[in-house]
Amino acid sequence: MTFPASFRPAHTLFILAAGWLPASVAPAAESTTLPTVAGPFVATQDSLTQYQTPEWFRDAKFGIWAHWGPQSVPMAGDWYARNMYMEDNPRGQYQDHLERFGHPSEQGWKDIIPQWKAEKFDPDRLMALYKAAGAKYFVSMGVHHDNFDLWNSKFHRWNAVQMGPHRDIVGDWQKAAKKQGLPFGVSEHLGASFWWWQVSHGADTKGPKAGIPYDGANPQLEDLYHWAAPANDTRWYTDDPRWHQEWFKRISDLVETYKPDLLYSDGGLPFGDVGRTLVANFYNASIKQNGSLQVVYNCKQGNNSGEFVVGSYVQDMERGLLPGINPLPWQTDTSIGDWFYNKNWKAKDTGTMYRSPGWVIRTLVDIVSKNGNLLLNVIQRPDGTIDPEVETLLASIGEWMTANGEGIYGTRPWTVFGEGPAASTITGGHFKEDFSFTAEDIRFTTKGKKVYAFAMDLPANGKITIKALSHHRGTVTSVKLLGFDGPVEWQQTTTALGVKVPANFTGKYAVGLEIMGGGLTR
Repeated sequence: MTFPASFRPAHTLFILAAGWLPASVAPAAESTTLPTVAGPFVATQDSLTQYQTPEWFRDAKFGIWAHWGPQSVPMAGDWYARNMYMEDNPRGQYQDHLERFGHPSEQGWKDIIPQWKAEKFDPDRLMALYKAAGAKYFVSMGVHHDNFDLWNSKFHRWNAVQMGPHRDIVGDWQKAAKKQGLPFGVSEHLGASFWWWQVSHGADTKGPKAGIPYDGANPQLEDLYHWAAPANDTRWYTDDPRWHQEWFKRISDLVETYKPDLLYSDGGLPFGDVGRTLVANFYNASIKQNGSLQVVYNCKQGNNSGEFVVGSYVQDMERGLLPGINPLPWQTDTSIGDWFYNKNWKAKDTGTMYRSPGWVIRTLVDIVSKNGNLLLNVIQRPDGTIDPEVETLLASIGEWMTANGEGIYGTRPWTVFGEGPAASTITGGHFKEDFSFTAEDIRFTTKGKKVYAFAMDLPANGKITIKALSHHRGTVTSVKLLGFDGPVEWQQTTTALGVKVPANFTGKYAVGLEIMGGGLTR
């Protein structure tokens, strides 16, 4: 498939956002013998459907992601490394590179990589902040589409130990996560790198450098920018079996070296039997190590409206919600701003570089009510630090989670996910995450004999009305306001449960209630 020159969305899964299904249409690699790990899983779809999500992931609900690497250097946002080779890119990254670094025929991505020093990177400090914010797992970038490995790769010289920071970024993150007792994951965006980098083999079509090849055309740099693809090879996942083998070799190295609890692929499950072999190995290695399957493979297989393939892995929705409860655990990945540091980013809810804590919390609550987890990218500067505004945001999330976490962690969906105006306006799909929640919007979770109800804003009149908890649902015997020590006035009628929020309640963003009674839970 081909794309109009003006169609350059901000992040990787624009193909899925447009309704295309790269994983389901891309053919498998040519038959090649691959190393396998013995165990109950083999490289077939029927075998992988035996997968069941481990309880630690279902209980965790909230993770933090470091979507960080050399593309933070220009401080001009996501996909910079690709867009700097596209002279008409609407995000202005080509022009930005031209003005600050030079023409990409001479000063290309290879010349930006050494400028990523990560000189103030303190993973222990950051991980402590993330745990205090309420995160129950952490995910490190392993490799982005830019084909730069953030670990001491055995098979690729373009890596963070040999270049740039000259340190094992993945390994340092893992050590910090272990100190905080957090499960550790890695994300791989390598599968689409072959397609992603083809623009680096081009040239300007106008101006003084017209026709002069970009540095990606240099055969000595083929291991960074790949070899040139045939004109008809325009899939998100290339058909070229040589790339399938390269992907398998390097991602297997990543997984075998760090033995992560979670592996995320930015796209569908790549490359047919090649990808299924890697996932089967991942599952079998976990069983061998732990005695049971304790890992998560997370990918975007499925369609844009949130249709899920039964079993096999945990489905991911990029910057999107689902319209209702999914019977299988799933995850949304999103960011507090752009994916890489972007000084020009404007969040829709704040008009600043960063989302508000209220937006994060309401998004989390909606996702959890529908059997999902939230993986939240926390943006880092090139030197490895985070802005003061980000620390304030994390502290606000942590304060809310301390007060309300019992209604989030370890919960499962209730009979219905919620009610209110936004319940009917949220449609499933990637890149659909800005919705207006009010105090009339209620979201539910349950744990044991308790039902938790969250009003998605503070009610102006001080009263929360919950229609789903009328006498017809069961008999309410107690109501507790999370994060508040005193008694709460409430009344259950044939039409609703009404709860009065005390005037001295100091909570923010979303109001959590613990509710008990007869016949309320499944």
